[in-house]
Order: sequence, then C-alpha cells, then structure tokens
Amino acid sequence: MTAEPRADRPPGRLFIVGTPVGNLEDITLRALRILGEVEAIACEDTRQTVKILNRFGLKKPLISYFQPREGRRIPEIIGLLKAGRDVALVSDAGTPGISDPGFPLIREALKGAIPVVPIPGPSAVTTALSAAGLPTHRFLFVGFPPPKKTGLRKFLEALRDEKATLVFFLPTRRIPEFLEAVRELLGDRRVVIARELTKVHEEFIRGKAGELAWKLGHKILKGEATVLVEGC
Repeated sequence: MTAEPRADRPPGRLFIVGTPVGNLEDITLRALRILGEVEAIACEDTRQTVKILNRFGLKKPLISYFQPREGRRIPEIIGLLKAGRDVALVSDAGTPGISDPGFPLIREALKGAIPVVPIPGPSAVTTALSAAGLPTHRFLFVGFPPPKKTGLRKFLEALRDEKATLVFFLPTRRIPEFLEAVRELLGDRRVVIARELTKVHEEFIRGKAGELAWKLGHKILKGEATVLVEGC
C-alpha cells in the first residue's frame, strides 16, 4: 500500500489504539469507531488483530508491523500519513508503545509533524496493579528484564533501593529463575504474578518471592505474565 503526498492535503493522523489484553468485550466504543474509520491498521500480528475486526464486523487493510522488522514498515506507514491517510496503530494486546515496537513509529510521526492521537484502552500494567494488593500510589514499570543471568543480576541490583512497586513483563517459563534472583538480590519481598488477565482462566498468584519460586518451579505455565514486586 503506497500513496503520494499531496501539497494541498494535510497529513493524516496516527491513532494509538488500545485493544483488549484478553477479553474482547473490553474494547472501547471510541476504539471501534476509529478502527472503522481509518484507512489502514498497523499491527504486530495480523492474526490477533483480525480476531477483533471479525468480532465487530470490521474490514480494513492490515500492515504487519513487528519486531525486529518494524524499520522496514515505518517508511510505508509514514508515506500513507503524509499523503493524508489516517492510520491506526495497535499491539497484540493492550496499549501500543509499551514494551512493543510502537515507539519508533510514533517518534518518526512526531518528527514529521504528523498528529499522534491516543485512544485510551486496556493495559496489562494497570489491570494487574488494580487487583494485585500491592501499593499503587507509586509504581515503576521496567518491562522485560534481561534474559541472561549476569544481565538480570545487574538489572535487579539497580532497583534494590527503589521504593515504588516494580512491574515486570515475563515469559512464564522464566518466572522461577527470576523469583530466585529477586529473593537473593532484593530480599524475600511480596510478589504478585498476574496471568491470563481478563480471560476465563485469569489468575493472581500471591506470596513471598522464595515461596513462589519453589511453588512455580513445579508447575507448568504458558504464555507471558505481569509480575509485580514490592518496593524497598
């Protein structure tokens, strides 16, 4: 999909559209209207976005935009926007730009004086925080921790004195190792593991880091989870 810029036409708008983290009923009326009005949707995984479009009877051209190949798609998307076409950016789940490839596109749009319009919606971060039972007056989202042991240790050591509730994204297979590192480097703090958020099998697992490391080391979990760790 390509388009030639026109001097007599203002640039299109890049809509940052929050989509459900699991339950499709969580999508907002405004998000549905925007998805129905834009000329194209940039998405991480077209298979995930199609589920939303099919559920609500929408049909739109989809642009596959995912890591690590997002750089190849940015010129195409910016070209559409400069030609006056509105484009929606969505992630696989939640709000785009948070630990996903959305940021580089948003940055390039702003550099080109293209309006960037947020369409608020679900986020795994705030969803997990709201029901975790840990302090929420101050929290720090730190995303995905480094996968290698040395990097993980340095990462956690830098957070040792942080008083805010810490919020991580983690593949569930890495959680036992991560919790052992938390117990060793940060202390045996309270931890909440939120998985399958808003879905049928939604689960909040609460306890001390050491206890949960042992418990989950004997349990097979799939997918990704939001892990919250008590602050200093």
